[in-house]
Amino acid sequence: MADLPSLLLVDDDPLITEPLAFILKDSFSATIVETCEEARRFLHKSPILPNLALIDLGLPPTPHSPKEGFNLVSELLTFNPAMKILILSGQDTRENVNHALTLGAVDFIPKPCDTELLKARLKHQLMILDAERLKPQIEHKECGQIGESIVMENLRAQVQQFADSPFSILIEGESGSGKELIAKCLHTKSQRKNAPCLIVNCAAFTSELLEAQLFGHAKGAFTGANMARSGFFEEASQGSLILDEIGEMPLQLQSKLLRVLENGEYYRLGETKVRQSNARIIASTNRDLKVEVAQGQFRNDLYHRLSVLTIKAPRLNERGKDRLLLLEFFQNFYAEMGTLFKLDEVATATWLEYDFPGNIRELRNIVIRLGAKYPNQLISKEQLEEELEINFDKKIVEDNYSEETIIQQLDLGNFSLDNTILDWERRYINAALKMTQGNLSQAARILGMNRTTLYSRMQRLSKSGF
Repeated sequence: MADLPSLLLVDDDPLITEPLAFILKDSFSATIVETCEEARRFLHKSPILPNLALIDLGLPPTPHSPKEGFNLVSELLTFNPAMKILILSGQDTRENVNHALTLGAVDFIPKPCDTELLKARLKHQLMILDAERLKPQIEHKECGQIGESIVMENLRAQVQQFADSPFSILIEGESGSGKELIAKCLHTKSQRKNAPCLIVNCAAFTSELLEAQLFGHAKGAFTGANMARSGFFEEASQGSLILDEIGEMPLQLQSKLLRVLENGEYYRLGETKVRQSNARIIASTNRDLKVEVAQGQFRNDLYHRLSVLTIKAPRLNERGKDRLLLLEFFQNFYAEMGTLFKLDEVATATWLEYDFPGNIRELRNIVIRLGAKYPNQLISKEQLEEELEINFDKKIVEDNYSEETIIQQLDLGNFSLDNTILDWERRYINAALKMTQGNLSQAARILGMNRTTLYSRMQRLSKSGF
């Protein structure tokens, strides 16, 4: 029997997980975990990434709130952007459904669920995953950079300008904005295009394994190292090495990466022989590294070395009518799965006005869902809006401040008013720093305090683990 597709099942209720695992055992190899932390540990230790994840929104330590589930969706997609995440939850308000889908989940199934329907929807996502793996990327002169907006024209010009630069390039942008495609395009447009282009996701490994992946290791360097192995710096020596989610790289590894960037020198784990790499480094991140530097989470010298040249992946809401071009592209890409449909005039206007907070990933998933629900149909504004997230941020703020929600939080126990206040302080400081591109003086002015006070509060938050 061929290996079954792997499924990560995250739910703290054994009355749900155990029957589900039994029902799905003929079609999937399921791993059950109860918390976000257990999911992280499993992913870091598992030699094979799961194809699918089926997760509950209400997870410990706050099972009455969807917060942990939302965080897990984002973490899983940072870990593996190709993973298909389905939500199985009783917290199925329209706001929760649309927010989960905006974050990148591909389906939402309310509890209790029909098991045959659940199995069918899981298999449907496997079909989509197979289509994405097997269908070759459409190659054209812009290597996948679809769009006619001014920001896309500027992006293509930057890619062309930087492609043959020997310096490191940092690609910044929100989740789902196409950073990996930009990185690959930089390689394809360069004189290194016939040399290897390797991608390492810095979020997908423990510190030790990430170091071994990057630098290689000698036989016996650590438990399980049964033979010597070259690392990505060696294998991509004349080509490009893409460090995806560089903001997730552990601090202790950052100094070793800095050494390679400065003089090309590195050591395999367990060796004293100096090796040399000429790989051109392209890093990407969805974090604001200036804020990470200010909070002591990222080395200042490494940030400046990586960001010699910087490209900003534009948000989808900056790209105007590119939304229609991407709609057409994804309809054609998934056409064999019945995703052809047409928006009526009012729905088209709504499509162009929508912010797409989940960027291109959200747009793609909306196209797939609309095609599955309304194949070969004319879609109205009302049908479209069922798939869109509208005013969620306002709803979250209202929910967080409602007396009912506060009572629920207090009733859970272990509540700390000091930690709650620190958390909100951190959010406002991070937002102000993001608005001012890390300028402390300007951020302090926005927050209504002086620069010294802001800096001392940032230091206090950092020491408190916030």
